[in-house]
Amino acid sequence: MTHFNHPTPPNTENRDPAARKDFLREKVSEDAASGRFGRPIHTRFPPEPNGFLHIGHAKSICLNFGIARQFAGKCNLRFDDTNPTTEDVRYVEAIRNDIRWLGFAWGEERFASDYFERLYGIAEELVRSGKAYVDSQSEEAIREGRGTVTVPGTPSPFRDRPVEENLDFLRRMRAGEFADGAHVLRARIDMAHPNMLMRDPLLLRIRHAAHYRRGTAWCIYPLYDFAHGLSDAFEGITHSLCTLEFKDNRELYDWLVREAGFDRPPEQTEFARLELDYTVLSKRKLLRLVTEGLVTGWDDPRMPTIAGLRRRGVTPEAIRAFADTIGVARSEARIELATFEHAVRDDLNMRVPRVMAVTRPLKLVLTNYPADRVEMLDAPLYPHDVPKTGSRPVPFSRELWIERDDFMEEPPKKFFRLAPGREVRLRYGYLVTCTEVRKNQAGEIIEIHATYDPATRGGDAPDGRRVQGTIHWVSAAHALDCELRLYDRLCAVPDPDALPEGQDFVSALNPSSLITVRGAKVEPSVAADPAGSRYQFERTGYFISDPADSRAGALVFNRTVALRDSWAKVKDR
Repeated sequence: MTHFNHPTPPNTENRDPAARKDFLREKVSEDAASGRFGRPIHTRFPPEPNGFLHIGHAKSICLNFGIARQFAGKCNLRFDDTNPTTEDVRYVEAIRNDIRWLGFAWGEERFASDYFERLYGIAEELVRSGKAYVDSQSEEAIREGRGTVTVPGTPSPFRDRPVEENLDFLRRMRAGEFADGAHVLRARIDMAHPNMLMRDPLLLRIRHAAHYRRGTAWCIYPLYDFAHGLSDAFEGITHSLCTLEFKDNRELYDWLVREAGFDRPPEQTEFARLELDYTVLSKRKLLRLVTEGLVTGWDDPRMPTIAGLRRRGVTPEAIRAFADTIGVARSEARIELATFEHAVRDDLNMRVPRVMAVTRPLKLVLTNYPADRVEMLDAPLYPHDVPKTGSRPVPFSRELWIERDDFMEEPPKKFFRLAPGREVRLRYGYLVTCTEVRKNQAGEIIEIHATYDPATRGGDAPDGRRVQGTIHWVSAAHALDCELRLYDRLCAVPDPDALPEGQDFVSALNPSSLITVRGAKVEPSVAADPAGSRYQFERTGYFISDPADSRAGALVFNRTVALRDSWAKVKDR
């Protein structure tokens, strides 16, 4: 059954690009038509390599790479690697892999750390022109001196240092003469500016730490605002698309690019970042989950990282479709996790084969079925509404495993599954009627006996009698043992970032985010499939054989998503 692993998926990129409308694309379209920048449309995706990418980054990736593709431009991948204490080459590799897996290719690969010399040169020019100075105050004094939104800042006592003295200090900072925190380089703008980010912002700080690419060649590192806009300008970026938290940074972005003398500089435009219910999208919080062992790693299927979603069985097509569905907006709004799960189900429904698996097995013995007989039933791989065909042989025998939840000794009125004296349909098999319930000494049900109707192969009665219940099963003699990892929402509350003051977000983690079921049974048709194969376990959910842990003789399946939103009733209570 390996033929189903690479079907042709529904692809949102095949839609007419002109049909996509949002405020960002309309702006880019106007700029492209007017030739405003005098060069092709050029975007960039600039992650910091201090962690793994998550679903929020995927939205930005789809936007930046999608706009470049739509307007025949290009998109750079630039690693914003200006903090030597948190960054690592393993994150660089993970980011590359995630972008490729999502289906995108970058025009050029760049590193902000390659611009250190050029940024330092601009720093000296700013000092010479009186637009920057070396401040020798402590970090706390600088913070206090910025004032508040209603109180102007207080100028540093070092703000009027002579140019030559500033240059001397800056060069000695560059040479490694001073300790961390002894001095910083600040822009000289306006300490009474209504935008507090414009109150003499920091540009360079001392960090005696080895950089994963540059080693110990540098001990002064640019801050984000100093490196970001100028890096865009160096690369000829036309549209710098940022999330709304950087809106106040735009004024400083423009000031630095203008002071550096760039003609037709890039333009920063902000859009709402992704905020998804029942999860956290803060790298700091995700890193904490990893380092404290609250998850098994960055690729834990409970994590909203691209690596975690991939291991959980989510496809790149589903992520792109989700990004296309939610679009881009000017104001923040939370997205229901059900929207994402719907995109995943909609994608997997059209691409994966159906398989029967039993989560909590209960023995069903067909007492009138020959003990030595085995039939091979022909079961379709796909339902009638999926434009794919194929079937698999499913062994049927006297002893079967059924779901324990599909039997009740004293069923309520609307229970339509198996019960004493009741007839149900075995999917693809026969109609069976329960005749006996066997229990152990503790009174626990251990086995169900039933009779089957030989005339109902395929599940239909020739006399036309109606049977309401249909249950799935696997042959006890042929079933494969497996472990099911039932993954659910990472957090138990919709907005774990909005907890009462003093309440740790860890307290909002869902204690049932992973339920491990050992001793489950799956039909033998999956035995030879490679790890990473996806399925719909009928009546149960969508699953993937774990790419890391599953192997022949020790099958492990991760639940990607349930067949329906099991949290809907909980949410509405």
